[in-house]
Amino acid sequence: MSKVKADDLVRVHYTGKLSDGQVFDSSVDREPLEVKLGEGSLIPGFEKGLVDMQLNEKKTIVIAKEEAYGEKRKELFQSVKKSDLPEDLKIEVDMALMATNADGSEKQLRVAEIKEDEIVVDANHPLAGEDLTFELELVEIK
Repeated sequence: MSKVKADDLVRVHYTGKLSDGQVFDSSVDREPLEVKLGEGSLIPGFEKGLVDMQLNEKKTIVIAKEEAYGEKRKELFQSVKKSDLPEDLKIEVDMALMATNADGSEKQLRVAEIKEDEIVVDANHPLAGEDLTFELELVEIK
């Protein structure tokens, strides 16, 4: 039986969990993820976990934060004056905000802290600083 190689196109069902068991994403109730290995579209630990899997194989992998979204970076926390935000915006901690970068692309930010005259936003990936567990099921090797 063939095994997944570094440049294969595969379809995989997955369930991603935080270290406390909380599910943060799953493909089980939708189409499997289709991805070509080696293109850099996956976090490194996920891709490494797929290599050598066989068709219909199920396995659980644990990905250290260094092989996922990395550590939370302090330089990605930034203060924003409340006066720079729309007056009718009701701000809450953990609220997601969208910001437009200089190149016109959008970036999701998370409200980390609310102070008297400013808020602190976090531009880290929401899963930065987290070790991740994935339950994988390889459903197709193309």
